[in-house]
Amino acid sequence: MSKKEQHSFSSVLSINPYKNTYVSAVATSLNVTTSPTYSKEQYVISYLNTKSFINSHIVISKNIPDEDLYDAIYNKAYDELGLDQAIMYQIEYIETYNSLDQDNRSFHVFIIDPLLVNDVFKNAVEKIKYIDYIIPSPLLLKSLYSREIIQDSGVHCFIYFQENDTFITIYNNKEFVYTKSINYSFLQMHERFCEIYGEMVEYEDFIRFLSNEDLKTTNNSYKTDIIKLYKEIFANINDILTYVKRALDIDKIDCIYIDTQLHTVTKIDEMAEVELSIKSSSFDFDYGLKSEDNHIDHFHYLMQIYATLPENERYECNFTTYHRPPKFTQRDSGRAILLAVASLVLAFIYPVSYWTLTYAQSLQYKLLEEEYQNVHNIKITREATIKSKEAEKESVSNLLAQAQQEYVDKKNTLIKIHDVKVNYPMKANLLQILTKEFNSYDVKLETAFYSEAEKTDKSEASKEFKFGLVSSSDKKITDMIKYLTKTYEGKFHFSINEISYKIEEKLYFGELKVNLL
Repeated sequence: MSKKEQHSFSSVLSINPYKNTYVSAVATSLNVTTSPTYSKEQYVISYLNTKSFINSHIVISKNIPDEDLYDAIYNKAYDELGLDQAIMYQIEYIETYNSLDQDNRSFHVFIIDPLLVNDVFKNAVEKIKYIDYIIPSPLLLKSLYSREIIQDSGVHCFIYFQENDTFITIYNNKEFVYTKSINYSFLQMHERFCEIYGEMVEYEDFIRFLSNEDLKTTNNSYKTDIIKLYKEIFANINDILTYVKRALDIDKIDCIYIDTQLHTVTKIDEMAEVELSIKSSSFDFDYGLKSEDNHIDHFHYLMQIYATLPENERYECNFTTYHRPPKFTQRDSGRAILLAVASLVLAFIYPVSYWTLTYAQSLQYKLLEEEYQNVHNIKITREATIKSKEAEKESVSNLLAQAQQEYVDKKNTLIKIHDVKVNYPMKANLLQILTKEFNSYDVKLETAFYSEAEKTDKSEASKEFKFGLVSSSDKKITDMIKYLTKTYEGKFHFSINEISYKIEEKLYFGELKVNLL
């Protein structure tokens, strides 16, 4: 929600459409509700699991204007992904930034059949009528970085087991880069376990074992085959991570966050760290929300946080088709009713107001006629006085014009002297200010040059600094330039032609030009 939206709603309702669970939040307090109802005062958010949509990467030329961007992405998605032309897919996208490609823009696209959306949210819409935001589940993880729940940068892998879906999602430097659904949801794990175990086991018994038994201490007959199942799952995950590192040119995965929709006794993160040899943690984050129910799905926490994020701190990727009804005054029926009421009011007001205005105007006419006689006598006297004063005015005006011209000349001279003595920007002071700004963005200064060009007939005098910048991230440089441009608008002009990356040093270099205005 944007800041404006946050003030418009008193509560947030998050929906898991696959389990039909609903959690309502007021301030920082969460409450599970089994009978949600329609309310104008609540903001509603839900998600689509990873296997529900197609995810791909598309490159579009920078020459395409923004107003044609959606059509270009839509057409290219159909062409490159071989989508069924008979289906009108719903397509949303988020832009990624690639400083190495100067000619194209990169996008992650999310594609879904609208009929699937209707089927997933049919039950929820019958209860609450509208859903403000429906987001692909991997993008919810952005809230962990926006709220600084995860403060570290680097490459993070998120793995989450649910009843209907299990996904792997990769974030690099706090930005989404990859997601994939794997065939190990709880339902699929149950089927595979029965194959390994050699006989049919009730799904409820299987889930009960995963929830309540610790694989380290249990003597249950399921233990050996559950361990085999987990090893098979982690082997599959390892293959996927190997592919991702090669495809996305990633050196290593810094951390894995792994958890399940169930409350489990067995520490899945400890198993993952042993099997994958990568530092692993659970989803037990400090979300800053309170609840009496300790078994709320982590996705409800993520949705609640995401709904309160400003638009510039989250991914705008909304698949909802259940929009909130417009205000009464914005509907055609509402305008028609208001127009009819206004017409009736005017029909009664017009006769009364007409008679009142007529009487008032006749009374005013008599008063004005008496006043006119007095004013006319005064007019004649003053006209004679004005003629004599006009002659004096013309003489004084000539003297005033001369004095004004002298004043303007002296003023311009003083302004030039003031600009030279007071407003002349000292080079040392400017260097101190900009160096401080560079340090705040972790951008190092490699070189600094200063030059001046004298004023000519066709151009003003110019003073220019050139700074050689070095940083571990091109985003730090671009973020810093955006901040400097906004902060010192009207004082300095900032420009940078390119940011280059030196592989051997693993650093980004650029030359920042600062013109004094």
